[in-house]
Amino acid sequence: MTKPNVQFFSRSPFAGWAVCAALFAAGVFAGMTISAPGVYAQSKGSGGKIPRTSDGKPDFSGIFEWPKSADGEKCKCSATVFDRKYFAPFKPGGEKLFIEPHNGVPFHDEPRNFCMPAGFPGNMLSANALQMVQNKGYLSIVHEFMRTVRLVPLDGRKHRDGIEPTFFGDPVGHWEGDTLVIDSTNFKRWTLDDYYYSDPNQYRMHSDAFHTIERMAWKDAENVSYNLTIDDPKIFTRPWSQEFSMALHNDWDKDGLYEYVCEENNRCPGGHCGGDGKSK
Repeated sequence: MTKPNVQFFSRSPFAGWAVCAALFAAGVFAGMTISAPGVYAQSKGSGGKIPRTSDGKPDFSGIFEWPKSADGEKCKCSATVFDRKYFAPFKPGGEKLFIEPHNGVPFHDEPRNFCMPAGFPGNMLSANALQMVQNKGYLSIVHEFMRTVRLVPLDGRKHRDGIEPTFFGDPVGHWEGDTLVIDSTNFKRWTLDDYYYSDPNQYRMHSDAFHTIERMAWKDAENVSYNLTIDDPKIFTRPWSQEFSMALHNDWDKDGLYEYVCEENNRCPGGHCGGDGKSK
């Protein structure tokens, strides 16, 4: 994928929201410089061994495209969405909790126009680059979209007790051989994916009982297998999973992630500003 003009909306091939284009400023992510020679010593197409840290663990440091469905993208949306064929059966009343149609209230219909976070997994599946920086203790996942960060401890610790529910949950990681397993709980009720851009009657939500398991493993030196399990006992009768793939882009490292400062949108509700800076 060739790198687009910096002033356009990220590396996504989609125009996305008009407000995001207005917010998107040229910039270079300098806060977490990649310094993992094991990744960048392997050129695209080299077919080399997977990168590893000094202690032998798979090293996921690098800049990646967002997860793409392993069986091919079928939705012409602004991001990846879950394929309904993978869903488990709904519990009685679960589908009503799962689907909320647009109701004409801007804050409800697209809260990100008001700089509300996409949450997880919405942010992970957004059509923007993401950067992972790994050391022995943590995996940092930095999203170009809204410049949000997830810090995943890698020491197998338990979930924290007594904390407030959040948009991105409480992730903890452990290793199963060469597969990194990230278990996340303690979510607010929030959006699941971006399918409502294709069908406003399919505003998919998860409940406050939401639980996810991510499994990441290198398929080769250029691609990571990303399996996401959705466990929402208030909505589905059992957990279900979908397989994705993330492509490493060494060629994006020279520019890093572009700066995405959504906070500036707070002065104009919905991002619709007049020339004097006041909302229309």
